[in-house]
Amino acid sequence: MEIAYLKTPIGYAEFRGDADGLAAITVYDAEKPIGIVPDVLQDAVYQLEEYFEGKRSTFDLVLNPQGTVFQKRVWNELCNIPYGKTLSYLELSKRLGNVKAIRAVAAANGQNPLWIVVPCHRVIGSNGDLVGYAGGLHRKKWLLEHESPVKQQKLF
Repeated sequence: MEIAYLKTPIGYAEFRGDADGLAAITVYDAEKPIGIVPDVLQDAVYQLEEYFEGKRSTFDLVLNPQGTVFQKRVWNELCNIPYGKTLSYLELSKRLGNVKAIRAVAAANGQNPLWIVVPCHRVIGSNGDLVGYAGGLHRKKWLLEHESPVKQQKLF
């Protein structure tokens, strides 16, 4: 498994993957060693850089996350949430065909190993609250504001 790091506005992103695809992206507060990016991770790093620069709203990567069949179904459905949009955990459960599975869906969402690329940050509470983000709600808020079609103007 190859590893690469990228400094981003929300922390240091760690990429893990190999010839079979990108297995994980995690963001850390602590500084990480930025070095040479292995060939198998170059496209992922480049596309995430473009995302943070506001030049990319979708990703075109070979993904290879490790998880259960159910988790992979949830993660696949997350990819159907458009850039700049949000969806509630309840609506996500409905899309997966079982409204009673809302807790299992939320748990699978929380186990998503491919932050940002598989947009688990776009899932919110039914009342619109920002809830449940493994990377911290400050990151979830930043990502949703970054993707928002309506940008807040600065007064000063």
